[in-house]
Amino acid sequence: MEDWTQTLGAVPLLLIAAGAIALILILIIWARIHAFLVLVLVSLLTAIVAGIPVDGIGKVLIDSFSGTVGTVALLVGLGAMLGALVESSGGARVLAEKMVSIFGEKRAALALGVASLIMGFPMFFDAGLIVMLPIIFAVGRRIGGKHMLLYGITAAGAFSVMHVFVPPHPGPITASETFGANLGLVLLIGLVVALPTWYLTGYLWAKFVDKRIPLPIADLFRTDDVQPTNPPSAGTVIGVLAIPLVLILLNTGASALVSTGTLDGSAVWVQSLRLIGTSQIALLIAVFVALFVLGTRRGEHGSALEKIVDSALGPICSVVLITGAGGMFGGVLRASGIGDALSDSLSAIGIPVIFAAYLIALVLRVAQGSATVALVTAAGLVAPAVAAAGFSPLQTACVVLATAAGSVFAGHVNDSGFWLVGRLMGMDVKTTLKTWTVQQALESVVGFVLVLVVFGVVSLV
Repeated sequence: MEDWTQTLGAVPLLLIAAGAIALILILIIWARIHAFLVLVLVSLLTAIVAGIPVDGIGKVLIDSFSGTVGTVALLVGLGAMLGALVESSGGARVLAEKMVSIFGEKRAALALGVASLIMGFPMFFDAGLIVMLPIIFAVGRRIGGKHMLLYGITAAGAFSVMHVFVPPHPGPITASETFGANLGLVLLIGLVVALPTWYLTGYLWAKFVDKRIPLPIADLFRTDDVQPTNPPSAGTVIGVLAIPLVLILLNTGASALVSTGTLDGSAVWVQSLRLIGTSQIALLIAVFVALFVLGTRRGEHGSALEKIVDSALGPICSVVLITGAGGMFGGVLRASGIGDALSDSLSAIGIPVIFAAYLIALVLRVAQGSATVALVTAAGLVAPAVAAAGFSPLQTACVVLATAAGSVFAGHVNDSGFWLVGRLMGMDVKTTLKTWTVQQALESVVGFVLVLVVFGVVSLV
């Protein structure tokens, strides 16, 4: 694999990618074959057709699968345990009642979205969504057990815009470094872009699709209908859920201070702070605190608690495997050189830099699935043009965010996040395409338009 070079041109590679995606949709939607089996099969066929050396195909498949599962399995597994403890203790219902009493039933989705925006500042998309899901489901069950898309898409859209547009998430930080942008300006403009983008493409889009595709609240995190007589207070539940949020935020702050030279990154206490603020470790700590606060302190012990956390793992096994297989498919597309061929062709067209950054990231995203890969690769391709253009710091920050907007466009079957959202919310592939894929496309376009407006304003100043 190290000495192998792709000899196919952009057109045949594009046709291979399009054919593979079409085959996935046909086998899953029409033939009704399990998504995990389909994704593994099509990943293998795509690798063969694209010309990846036979002796290297196994490594590409396994590495891309394990690379995705290694992160997702820990996040989803620990998040599911935390969710099960919150649900079984009665805490999810208590918190749902509190939110409904404060905001009212009509504004419950908006309240969930705002809470997700706050949690999404330091937390990655998948980790934040997993932590919020028990509350989302509890609120939905409290208000009739319907409107999965209203509550789910509103919250997921909030985590998505924060992950895409706002530092300290890895995409905008990496692109800022590549372009030489001022991180503070990227953060400021990112918030200006992210908030209205979420309202339009997260909250309002969720209201729109919820009326046309009514879905019941998913069964995930549901224990039984018999609630305990001694549930924790809403404040206790918020405190437990805030643990990973606070730890990750401390990690983010420490990392930022280390990068500016304010803190010594080699200091043991700094390294320890960054360790416990890693998403997976932060969730692990939250689970152990929840075992005591929501379990032992309420009179639950031993085998009862073990049964609760063990029961949380069964329903999410399919989610983990399908998400990993989606990552496998994306990895094959990257290894085959499809994204590189398309981006090289597009970069040669000669369009304005900010549009080129957006379109290259968009094409890479659609071609290979990973938003982070699309953003980082597009930034590397466009960086020389940005340096030569002599942009102001504000304009450079806008180019960073334009690239970020392109990197989120229309996540579909080659994106592990597509399978994560769809399966966690109980949607089939067709429904996920109609709702989440369209939401991601809208988020990309609206975000880019807002960036263009800011770019135009700062160019006139």
